[in-house]
Amino acid sequence: MVFSSTVFLFVFLPAVFVLHQLMPNRVAKNALLTLASLVFYAYGEPVVVLLMLLSAFVNYALARLLSHTPRRVFLVLAVVLDLGTLFLFKYLGFFAQVLGDVTGLPIPVPAIRLPVGISFFTFQALSYVIDVYRGTCAAQKRFGKVLLYISFFPQLIAGPIVKYHDIAAEIDDRTVTPAGCAAGLRRFTCGMAKKLLIANVMAVAADTIFALDMSLINAPVAWLGGISYTLQIYFDFSGYSDMAIGLGQVFGFHFLENFDYPLSAFSMRDFWRRWHISLTTWFREYLYIPLGGNRRGAARKAFNTMLVFTLTGLWHGANFTFVLWGVFNGLTLLAEDLWAKLARKPRGAALCPRPFGHLYTCLITVVLFTMFRADTVAAGFGMIGKQLFGWSFAAAPMAEFYRFLTPLFLVTLAAALVLCTPAARNAWQRLQSDRGLRVWEPLSYAGTLALLGLCILDLSSASYNPFIYFRF
Repeated sequence: MVFSSTVFLFVFLPAVFVLHQLMPNRVAKNALLTLASLVFYAYGEPVVVLLMLLSAFVNYALARLLSHTPRRVFLVLAVVLDLGTLFLFKYLGFFAQVLGDVTGLPIPVPAIRLPVGISFFTFQALSYVIDVYRGTCAAQKRFGKVLLYISFFPQLIAGPIVKYHDIAAEIDDRTVTPAGCAAGLRRFTCGMAKKLLIANVMAVAADTIFALDMSLINAPVAWLGGISYTLQIYFDFSGYSDMAIGLGQVFGFHFLENFDYPLSAFSMRDFWRRWHISLTTWFREYLYIPLGGNRRGAARKAFNTMLVFTLTGLWHGANFTFVLWGVFNGLTLLAEDLWAKLARKPRGAALCPRPFGHLYTCLITVVLFTMFRADTVAAGFGMIGKQLFGWSFAAAPMAEFYRFLTPLFLVTLAAALVLCTPAARNAWQRLQSDRGLRVWEPLSYAGTLALLGLCILDLSSASYNPFIYFRF
């Protein structure tokens, strides 16, 4: 458990910001941010913080060795140690249980607590060593800078996954301006509002529906559950990414975008260009392309695609529901490639008229996230079966359906459906481009303060507040 939201918002963050401004030089500022990041992580993971420190040092040392002697053995050692650590903490129990179930042997299943954010900081550390080996970036001579890169608290526990070469220059030299701080705090507040005011409302409906007995679920209830969870995970994770990007900007760092309105995509391939961009980019650069990508024929491309998406699903958690989610996503991309080839569509072109493409993509996304959310594969297929074939309107399921349609849920759902498209952003950009409407800029900050007030009220009510991406 990390800092509570109120402690983070009203104590930790203001203290770190003020001290950061008071530090006399870049070395002191970096030391402060590193110490603050370690305190932030150690507050909830007092023992596991040692694991992160060890991971950072081992990868720093191996990168230094690679800078002097670029031998592949050091790269292989980094891959084995990083992925081995991830396997030990995240997947050992899962595979031990699967092996026991398959063989019937009494294999003990170790109960190892999953460190928060281990998937994110492991992938960051590994990408750093790989980039040094490739010559994409130079090995950092100072361990403190590598530690700051891996442990920086805004994106430590839930991403986005940052590559070292993207922020190396800003670790050494960055500028913090009042305008940058204001824009960063506005981005942070908007992300927090997405999480608290939208994702949490969707979470209540999704969690309640997925916990219902199947006799109380028909197609409307099942679709409502799938849609609620899809919106929950989007606003939860994109909201956290907004908060991380905003806080990074407050301290002079500029992280790359992690979401680009994926729920407005016109195909599943387009969806994966927009969803969790830092993860899909990581797998493409460090696995898909090194395996040959699409350069070695259709069969090899299909194999590479399925491997990447299977591992993408497994990356999210040690459960067959995540694996199947990844497999099904890979299959949809292969099906789209086949259709594009048969229809002789150029690469990247829409496979059908855009409105139909949007509808198809949204339906597929909701169905697949239904499997992702389910506790077991059987429960996932059961819920999907209800979505596809449960078109009965018996009194008991319909009573459950109408129970969720509260004014708060309906207003939140309407806001979510608008904000998951670029319509609001485009309208705002048009206002900004009109010189006669510069009044909108100060009004935007007034709106940000109003959102902050609503978030504070929500936090003070101690309402349901899960960050679901923390466990990935």
